[in-house]
Amino acid sequence: MRVLIVTDAWLPQVNGVVVTLVNTIAQLRTLGHVVDLITPEGFRTVPAPTYPEIRLAVVPGREVGRRIEAMRPEAIHIATEGPLGLAARRHCIRTQRPFTTAYHTQFPEYVYARCRMPVGITYAWLRRFHAPSSAVMCGTPALLARLRARGFDNLVPWSRGVDATLFSPAPREPRMGERPIFLYVGRVAVEKNLEAFCSLNLPGTKWLVGDGPARASLQARHRDVRFFGTQHGKALAAFYQQADVFVFPSRTDTFGLVLVESLACGTPVAAYPVTGPLDVVTDPAAGVLSEDLQKAALDALGCDRDRVRDFGLRFTWEAATRQFVEHMSPRARTTAA
Repeated sequence: MRVLIVTDAWLPQVNGVVVTLVNTIAQLRTLGHVVDLITPEGFRTVPAPTYPEIRLAVVPGREVGRRIEAMRPEAIHIATEGPLGLAARRHCIRTQRPFTTAYHTQFPEYVYARCRMPVGITYAWLRRFHAPSSAVMCGTPALLARLRARGFDNLVPWSRGVDATLFSPAPREPRMGERPIFLYVGRVAVEKNLEAFCSLNLPGTKWLVGDGPARASLQARHRDVRFFGTQHGKALAAFYQQADVFVFPSRTDTFGLVLVESLACGTPVAAYPVTGPLDVVTDPAAGVLSEDLQKAALDALGCDRDRVRDFGLRFTWEAATRQFVEHMSPRARTTAA
């Protein structure tokens, strides 16, 4: 099948959407599918408000339509609700081409965290965006139920995976004076609720890996937290491998790929019992979910790292991609409709 994926989020950005798409595209090609992309590359772009590292295409409509017609895809997936996604959606509706979408990001909650816009307004806009989609792919059952309660239709599950070769256990250094090490990995932004992590009264050391608009203010307020910036590949895996507990303070993530990366390294998770962690950390052997994040982090120290790793291996990109293909097929689109 010739698949076209349209996304406003792309390399060199580092986030869950990009990681998901990169791994899905690789698996699609391994399975024998042809994959074309429409990304911000080749378009005039401007920085996103409050997030300058994200570049948004400017008036891309005509060029997006031209590329879609030139590529002649058998299936179209619109991954994001930005300018490219909007342009592709308009063209598909106008030319009566079926397409699927995905709900990667809880924009209503993100927007509210930044400017206090009522979430109902943003949800209404997102319902309208996704309404023509033959299948709206959701990362977890909890997210699917949440969107259904908000009036979304054609919702289908699409899980995630992990590179279990890169993210794997490794010998752990003594690190005298630092242990236990409590780790966060991800964007450093207001919607990630990092104040909750940085403020925890925990023994040992808190490590924060990642970058974003909130880093400077957090670093100024929390001198006891070690900030390491954005890491990639083996360097990133080493942080998970050396940490004693991975602490995930976000209440707004739709899945949380960093959760499964940590689990695959054998590092247990401490998080709130909310969408994302509820559907990933489904076994007490893998971590602790509690409204008391400090207690969760301390209790997770008792998890067996071998059992944590075994649980993390349940998430594979091959299985997730086969699920994606099923939703893209004509039969699946008819069923979803």
